[in-house]
Amino acid sequence: MSVLEALILGIIQGLTEFLPVSSSGHLELGKALLGIEASEDVTFTVVVHGATVLSTIVVFRKEILELITSLFQFRWNESTQYVSKILLSMIPVVIIGLFFKDEVEALFNNSVPLVGSMLLVTGALLAFTHYAPQTTKGITFKNAFIIGLAQAVAVLPGISRSGSTIATALLLGVDRQKAAKFSFLMVLAPILGANAKEIMDGGMAASSIEALPLIIGFIAAFVSGVLACTWMIKLVTKGRLIYFAYYCFAVGIVSISLHFYLK
Repeated sequence: MSVLEALILGIIQGLTEFLPVSSSGHLELGKALLGIEASEDVTFTVVVHGATVLSTIVVFRKEILELITSLFQFRWNESTQYVSKILLSMIPVVIIGLFFKDEVEALFNNSVPLVGSMLLVTGALLAFTHYAPQTTKGITFKNAFIIGLAQAVAVLPGISRSGSTIATALLLGVDRQKAAKFSFLMVLAPILGANAKEIMDGGMAASSIEALPLIIGFIAAFVSGVLACTWMIKLVTKGRLIYFAYYCFAVGIVSISLHFYLK
């Protein structure tokens, strides 16, 4: 992997992790366009996902510190309830990661048609939110679990994690800003857990990627992630997800068409 390829894929990861257009789908499309072999993916994927986790921590540093501090008070207050809702939302994706990892990874082989199709699904989901009523409701335990199911479905390449979770929250009647905040915080532990499991399984041991592309990819993903996360919160609050629906429809149709045209 060259430095330029790492820069491009890092930016793609950072932007699309938070914008509702599917980071996994765009990474697969990017690797297909750049001709990067799947065997090179693991180390780079772990690094750029770590970068987006760090960008989330930076953007929500005050909220995260408040939640951590409240946990050590050992009281069943609003903050500990919020953490409990995050933990509840993680259950579906943890089950997928533990018991269906191989099946999920198989979906990423020659996945351009699947990515295109799932981007159409993401676009449809985002389009529905355009008609969701604006409320001031927070996240309930029931909502947290349903949003967690949406996150589990988003392991499919082309289904946007942020798009599916935020859209689900909005369709459940959750306040827009609260929906975005919960969506971004709920993914921290699953990504860290998946990266840790990948490292323990030795997935990075045989990497042929040099240090410089990894560093460039990390920095690119982190900087673009901070910008995208901040921007996305404002877009959700203003109810402008419909524009991303149009984008997903366009990219999905083009991806499917080009795949069969060039095949």
